[in-house]
Amino acid sequence: MEVSIIMNDKVFDIAIIGLGPAGSTFARLLDKNFSVIAFDKKSNDKNSSFEKPCGGLLAEDAQKCFSKFGLTLPLNVLVDPQIFCVKTIDIKTECIKYYQRFYINLDRHKFDTWLKSLIPQNIQIEDNVVCTKIEKEDDIYKILILKGNDKLEYKAKYIIGADGAASIVRKTIYPNKKLTSYLSIQQWFEDKHKKPFYSCIFDSEITDCYSWGLSKNGKFIFGGAFPIKNGRDKFELLKAKVKPYGFKLENPIKTEACMVLRPSNPFEFCCGKNNAFLIGEAAGFISPSSLEGMSYAFESAYILSEIFNKKKFSSNFEYTKLTIPIKIKLTTKLLKNPFMYNPILRAIVMKSSFQSIKMVTDLSE
Repeated sequence: MEVSIIMNDKVFDIAIIGLGPAGSTFARLLDKNFSVIAFDKKSNDKNSSFEKPCGGLLAEDAQKCFSKFGLTLPLNVLVDPQIFCVKTIDIKTECIKYYQRFYINLDRHKFDTWLKSLIPQNIQIEDNVVCTKIEKEDDIYKILILKGNDKLEYKAKYIIGADGAASIVRKTIYPNKKLTSYLSIQQWFEDKHKKPFYSCIFDSEITDCYSWGLSKNGKFIFGGAFPIKNGRDKFELLKAKVKPYGFKLENPIKTEACMVLRPSNPFEFCCGKNNAFLIGEAAGFISPSSLEGMSYAFESAYILSEIFNKKKFSSNFEYTKLTIPIKIKLTTKLLKNPFMYNPILRAIVMKSSFQSIKMVTDLSE
């Protein structure tokens, strides 16, 4: 049976695809005189909503953005415990080191829905929907949305791709552009470890990226970024290889997976064209060393909102120019990669104990 498309005649000034940290921040900072519609895969009901596989750590650079925005985190998005060091394991050399870090441990879904709650009421939000097609006709973008069994079409003069690694906006305006991507997989378990901890695991035989383990509200998340080919098999193999290090990974509660970008050169960054703009991970703005993306999501969203608010929104060139500092910063992260991911250099750095912490044995245990 053919499903009809419900047409909406109104032409919005701006359509935002995705309301993660980038999309929600852009929407919140926009001048209220714009007519805006925003689409998001998530809903406020965590039990029925899409959830992005993510360790849920707010890094220092993202915290600095919060300071600039004058935002304070509500208590309900934080989780127990707050951890101040990362246990780093190199499986090939069997080397274990501890490094001090200042992440904030949070519930990623609650964090995202809180950011959405800050969006002004003048913006029309469609939750729990999937954008299936975008096409440009003259100066107007047509956006096809799947909402349950209904197909809806909306129109906008400008379109903002804040829809992450698998961005349909980026695929529409750059159909031939290939970005380096990985399969991010993580599973949740009951946390049966004696002490909660955060761990970073390297195993070059499994992946040339990294994996993680993290205690969170009585649960333990174990995941990693793997080559897309045979990624799930490699994930299971890694689970077996970390058990001798004390990881308790029996009877997973749930499994989550998605694509994640990891830029390998500066030419993979793409800001948009023809009145379509990309922010956050959709633009390739994600750290190639740590896969941290929230700070770049906040920063790129702020830059683009300023361009629109100053009525320079017809110029993709302006946005491309103003995001040069982000691209430079991410390019310097590429220079850091060999010291983290080259097995020989990583072994030298870890065995040197450079910047590592000497742990104190707890005699009460």
